[in-house]
Amino acid sequence: MDIWELFKLDGKVALVTGGARNLGYDMALALAEAGASVAVTSRTFANAQSSAEKITCATGQRAIPLQLDVTVESQVEAAAARVLSEFGHIDILVNNSGNVRSTPDTAPFEKRSLKLWQDAIDLNLTGVFLCSKHVVAKAMKPAESGNIINLGSTAGLIGKDRRQYEETEMGGATLDYHAAKGGVINMTRDMAVYLAPFGIRVNCISPGGFFRGQAEKFVERYAANVPMGRMGQDGKEIKGAVVFLASEASSYVTGHNLVVDGGLTAW
Repeated sequence: MDIWELFKLDGKVALVTGGARNLGYDMALALAEAGASVAVTSRTFANAQSSAEKITCATGQRAIPLQLDVTVESQVEAAAARVLSEFGHIDILVNNSGNVRSTPDTAPFEKRSLKLWQDAIDLNLTGVFLCSKHVVAKAMKPAESGNIINLGSTAGLIGKDRRQYEETEMGGATLDYHAAKGGVINMTRDMAVYLAPFGIRVNCISPGGFFRGQAEKFVERYAANVPMGRMGQDGKEIKGAVVFLASEASSYVTGHNLVVDGGLTAW
């Protein structure tokens, strides 16, 4: 099979949660550039709509916006049903939605409230379970085909040296975010094994830090720990990873965690 054919996603439909900005937008755009139709979600409909319009303008592929809070099961179920009604199938699910609230006063785990802990677990871990559950049940298992890509993080693989945040206003890493992302990575492995008999592949992408105008001192300290000597670049360095895992180029890959971190976790 021709190598370029392996990467094509013509005729595929992808649902990308949190696809309105940053890495989520890059992945949704990359999937559309490879030929897929996409549905992008955001908790704010206007953001999802703007991103969907940009994707269609840039690629000519159909892109639809959805307002979605991945921690609310009824909304997740409705979103899966909406994508099915619009496109007839869902071939690719990218579980990208995730975030964490963190300030210098709330980030230390001895000061971390149970509410903030639970919010981080719900958004970054439970949301992956809910979206996968309903897309598998409604679309992928009946079709005996599908591809789920979860977003982990290097935070799910290693601890974080909090000295990187000194003399900045950044809250920094939190214990709950690390716990949630570690859960995503291992949930990916078990989902892959569970769903393999149904023709569904499940993989994970774990990015390192990407540059978005963070404090100069933090950027310098972070980059000093990366063998490649820099942070990741938006608009480029997540795109190839998601297309590889979504396409036939990775047809014999499941249960894998693809780390995109410049070598941060290699030593």
